[in-house]
Amino acid sequence: MIGLTGALGAGKTLFVRGLAEGLGVDPGLVASPTFVIAHELPIAAGRSLIHVDLYRVESEAELENAGLLDWLAPGRVLVVEWADRLPHALPPERLTVGLERDAAEGSQRRLNAIASGAGAQEILARWLAAIRAAPAGAGLTIEAGAS
Repeated sequence: MIGLTGALGAGKTLFVRGLAEGLGVDPGLVASPTFVIAHELPIAAGRSLIHVDLYRVESEAELENAGLLDWLAPGRVLVVEWADRLPHALPPERLTVGLERDAAEGSQRRLNAIASGAGAQEILARWLAAIRAAPAGAGLTIEAGAS
């Protein structure tokens, strides 16, 4: 589970598009699910990407009624925008990515990734290794830690 936080326009949905592309899903299929709460996109081999937006969700009960327990089933990649709105409703094992946009630089983003739990720490370590191996100059700054 990946929880995304940040102000409007920080790049949360853009992050999900990049994640979708990395999973082999057409990033053009990713749209903000603000008005429907969640979109499910098939990945491969019966797996799926669940893209959730908590911006308009008012309670844990509303989130559970929308399908949270189903979204946490094996074979699903759950990514939740506005995860800071209902943090106690989400599983404790997760990667939380805070996004900030540098107003002066326009396309520059700062990501603060916090891994909670062993599985999330392993995913964060693999992600950081992939970033270090990629060409520099992507307009991205990442800070990472564990909780």
